[in-house]
Amino acid sequence: MTKIITFVTGNKNKLREVQNILGASPSASWGLESKSLDVPEVQGSTQEVALAKCRAAAQQLQGPCLTEDTALSFHALQGLPGPYIKDFLQKLGLDGLNRLLAGYDDKSATAICTFAYCEGPGSEPVLFEGKTLGRIVPPRGPTHFGWDPVFEVEGQGKTFAEMDGNEKNSVRLTCSY
Repeated sequence: MTKIITFVTGNKNKLREVQNILGASPSASWGLESKSLDVPEVQGSTQEVALAKCRAAAQQLQGPCLTEDTALSFHALQGLPGPYIKDFLQKLGLDGLNRLLAGYDDKSATAICTFAYCEGPGSEPVLFEGKTLGRIVPPRGPTHFGWDPVFEVEGQGKTFAEMDGNEKNSVRLTCSY
C-alpha cells in the first residue's frame, strides 16, 4: 500500500520544483499530493515558523504532511526580511527589495529553504534546511516565481530566475537536519 504524503502548498511552481527534486520512483512506497491550507503564520526564526506551520497542517490533515518555507536574509539588515520575504515582496516589489539595501555596500544574502515533515497530529516534525549564498541584484530574468529575479547565486553569475529548473535544482546547498 502506498503512503500518501500531502505537500502543503497552493503554489504550483513550488509543487513542480518539489516533484522534480524528489522524483517519482516506481518503487517508492509513498506518493505526493498537494493541498492548499490556511495555516497560521507565526513570527520567529525559519525553524520556528516551519515547525508551527507543519504542526498546524498535520492537525488539519489528520495525517502525514510536508511543508516548505523560503526565507531571504540580507546580511546588511541582520537577516531581515528572512521568513517574512513574501510580505516584503508583496508590499515593496522586486525594485523595493533592492531599495532596502540602497544605503549599504553589502548586498550579500542567504536564501534559506526549510522543509518540515510530520507523520501526523501529535508527532514532532523533522526539519531539513538548505542555504545558498548569493547577493541581491537588480531584477533579471522572468518574474513569475517570487524573489528569484533579484537573488544571484554566489559563483554562478545568474539569478535563480535566469536558470532553468534543472540548473536551479542542482545548485549546491549547505544543509542541516
